[in-house]
Amino acid sequence: MKILVLNAGSSSLKCQYFIHEKSVASLTIEKIGEEESTTTLRYAGQKTDHLSTVKNHHQAIETLFTLLKKFHIIADVSELNAVGHRVVHGGPHFSKPTLVTAEVIEQIRSLIPLAPLHNPSNLEGIEIIANTYPALKQVAVFDTAFHQTMPEYAARYPLPYAFYEKAHIRRYGFHGTSHAYVAKEAAALLHQPLEALNLITLHLGNGASAAAIQSGKCIDTSMGLTPLEGLMMGTRSGDIDPAIISYLVRTQKMDIEAIDKMLNRESGLKGICNNNDMRDIIENADKGDKKSQLALEMYVYRIKKYIGAYTASLGYVDALVFTGGIGEHASRIRQMVCEGLEYTFGIRIDTEKNNAVKSKNSAVQTAESKTAILVISTNEELEIAKQTEAAISA
Repeated sequence: MKILVLNAGSSSLKCQYFIHEKSVASLTIEKIGEEESTTTLRYAGQKTDHLSTVKNHHQAIETLFTLLKKFHIIADVSELNAVGHRVVHGGPHFSKPTLVTAEVIEQIRSLIPLAPLHNPSNLEGIEIIANTYPALKQVAVFDTAFHQTMPEYAARYPLPYAFYEKAHIRRYGFHGTSHAYVAKEAAALLHQPLEALNLITLHLGNGASAAAIQSGKCIDTSMGLTPLEGLMMGTRSGDIDPAIISYLVRTQKMDIEAIDKMLNRESGLKGICNNNDMRDIIENADKGDKKSQLALEMYVYRIKKYIGAYTASLGYVDALVFTGGIGEHASRIRQMVCEGLEYTFGIRIDTEKNNAVKSKNSAVQTAESKTAILVISTNEELEIAKQTEAAISA
């Protein structure tokens, strides 16, 4: 099958083109709406960059299909079997990839208050394709869908029940496409059926989340109603005392918009050491910068707490999985996370193997470790392509 995977961000458009689940081309358009936009096409081992003014997403999608035809990647849009879209928030409506209809579009629109930074642009990509190429099938793949198997006691907040009934306030979780993909890859690496495994997956990037996976299904995850809850992240605070918000309103005279911006864009690693690039933070910590050292310690400590909590929830853990930009590339973080877990949880990392990780998927535990420690490269676009195929074949 020929599947185009589309991820429409607020000022960017990213896509990959798959033929029989193999990526043959990718295109990224960044700085949409700015004076100078950057378009990057990768195809047949070549990289082509182009600067122009791309005014809006409609023009970006026009540019996408023009380049796919110009470079003879496709002859015509009609040869595509479907377009798979990343949609951040599926709310209570969507627990699996879904063929796009007018009703689905309106349901996604209704969820904009739950994801005001992401769902509008995700939806815009869907609507532009629907209006321009109405015969082309589209599938929405939701970041929240994988986590819909959480039991009610894990998904609900201890708030008045009416907030759940009227405003759908509950924990939804995010990065679900990544957690689903690496869980399957972990099963393949361990030569076990996914349904027989208990896993803790750690998606560590600028955004970060953990998931507890029991017999192939998510039973808990660190992000909540929004992607703000959970682990300490690049610029997001993660878990805090909720009373801090009212305290800041009273004592610092901050309004809710300022607090929201602070928690999402000025906190986390950036809030502690004024930097959210883990490579720089590790380098600065090694040079003796106290704030960078503190940021590292806080970041790792919070991951360890989730490992402990999820181990208790699962009962036992077959594998601890690291993925995402930091999880895949920062051997220092993996080492720090695993240090001290050998006696309580039987997690023993092999320092040499950990430092030597280069291949796509690697096992870095010692022979004595009771728990496998895996480093797996995530591929959310491939997972979206697979789920899109499944949805149109159903």
